[in-house]
Amino acid sequence: MMIIPAVDIKNGNCVRLLQGRMDAETIFSTNPSEMAMRWAELGAEMLHIVDLDGAFEKSPRNLNAIQDILRSVQIPVQVGGGIRDIQTIKHYMDMGIQKIVIGTEAIRNPQLVRDACKRYSGRIVVGIDARQGRVAIEGWTTTTDILAIDLARQYEDCGVAAINFTDIHRDGMQTGPNIEETKKLAEAISIPVVASGGVSTIQDIRNLLSLASVGVIGVITGKALYAGTLNLKEAILEATQHPV
Repeated sequence: MMIIPAVDIKNGNCVRLLQGRMDAETIFSTNPSEMAMRWAELGAEMLHIVDLDGAFEKSPRNLNAIQDILRSVQIPVQVGGGIRDIQTIKHYMDMGIQKIVIGTEAIRNPQLVRDACKRYSGRIVVGIDARQGRVAIEGWTTTTDILAIDLARQYEDCGVAAINFTDIHRDGMQTGPNIEETKKLAEAISIPVVASGGVSTIQDIRNLLSLASVGVIGVITGKALYAGTLNLKEAILEATQHPV
C-alpha cells in the first residue's frame, strides 16, 4: 500500500483545513515546494496536490506553486481541485502531472471522466468525498443524494485508475480513518481505492493495511504528517513490510 503525502495549496501556501472548511485553515508552510521536497526525500513514492482555491473557484488558481513542485521533485504528482474540462486536464498533463483527480465533474459531467480516461489511459482518478455515505461536491460545500458506492460503480468500465475516497467528517480531524466505509466501497467495486481522511498515527496505517486484500492500494495523509503524529518513514516501512 502506498503512503501518499498531501500538499494542499491555498493562496500559494501549504495549508490544512478542518473538514474542508476554508475558514478553518492552518498554514504549515509558505513554500509548498519545500514541503514536497521534504516528503520526497523521506521516501514518498507519490504526492497528492490539491488546489483548494481551484476547488472553490472552479478553475486552477495555484499553477505557479504546482509548477514549482514539479521542478523540485522527481516522483509522480497527482493533482485535484477545480478540474472541470478537458483543456485543464491537458494543461496539467503537459506540465508533467502524472494523475488527475476529478471530483465534482464526476457527478456533473460523467462524459468528461470517460473522455479523459480514453485520452489519458491509467492517469485519471475519481475523487469521491462523502458525508455519511453521500457524495459532496463544489469544494465540499454541497452534499448530494448520491451514494458514494453508486457513483463509483458508474465508472467500473471506463478505465479509471483509482477512486480516492475521503470521509469528510474525519478529514483533518485526526480521529482515525473510516475503516468500515472504506472497506464497504472497496468490496463493492473492482477499481482500486485510495483512502483519505482521519489518519493520525501509525496504528491508523496498520488498520488500513488490513484492507489491502479488498483493493485498497494507498492512503493519503496530510495533517498527521504536518503535526508530527505520524512519521512518514515509519509509515512507509510498515506498508512495505505488510504482506499483500
